[in-house]
Amino acid sequence: MDDLLEIAGALLPGVRLDSARLAADGNVHHVLLIPGVAAVRVSKRPLAASAMPARVAVLRQLASAGLPFQVPEPLTPVTVFGDRAAVAVSWIDGVALPEGAGDPVQVAEVLAAVRAVPLSPELMGVLDGRGAGRPWSELITDEVLPRLPSRWQQEVRRRLDAALALDPVPDALVHGDLGGSNVHWSADGKLVGILDWDLAMPGDPAIDAALMAWHGWDNVRQAVSAQTYRRARVWDALLGVGHLVATMNGRALTNPDGFLAAVLPWLEATTSESPA
Repeated sequence: MDDLLEIAGALLPGVRLDSARLAADGNVHHVLLIPGVAAVRVSKRPLAASAMPARVAVLRQLASAGLPFQVPEPLTPVTVFGDRAAVAVSWIDGVALPEGAGDPVQVAEVLAAVRAVPLSPELMGVLDGRGAGRPWSELITDEVLPRLPSRWQQEVRRRLDAALALDPVPDALVHGDLGGSNVHWSADGKLVGILDWDLAMPGDPAIDAALMAWHGWDNVRQAVSAQTYRRARVWDALLGVGHLVATMNGRALTNPDGFLAAVLPWLEATTSESPA
């Protein structure tokens, strides 16, 4: 914590840090919250440090797009501290809803707001995209399937084929990590802001619909069309949509065994009867 306070002080000279607190631990960044002022994101590993300028470029594009909700706007340049990179972004008021809370109107509002963000040439230029590297299906076929226990390989192959058989739909902006602490609401239930756009990409908006199952699948079913709901269930059934989006940026998995360690418990927990 002391090192994070030191970094925050360097980025935001003169800002009082008495109320600063550490956000729930993330996989990629430490986030130091300075209520009412800023959030300071500090990379944990070299890969996150090297990716931070591109992530900040996405935030700048979104912040200039006149959106009907707030996004964290960069307040400082990305700054290097040894082998770490850090940036301060604007504070977003409101609170997240607990898991399972919310209603179809709120789910529909978030999905419509994200889907309506124009995929401008400027935004496309800084987003991760499925065309940026190897197709996500190849990553799953080559790096995930062979590492699965034999009892799961045929079943996951079947689920992959089902996802690949979905009819193509026009790309929309996909947030990639909707739900949980990333969506902030006012006390009267209005959408205030959406945080953490690190996984944003062009793609099928049904992916974000699946991520909004944080609020319950029944809420999602009532919030979207029957077609979108069916697509969302297919995307989620493959590996869990929260895991799946990590394969969709075209980069090789940096830790395939760690990825499997997260996926296998999900498969076991969400399937009432494991495949023989």
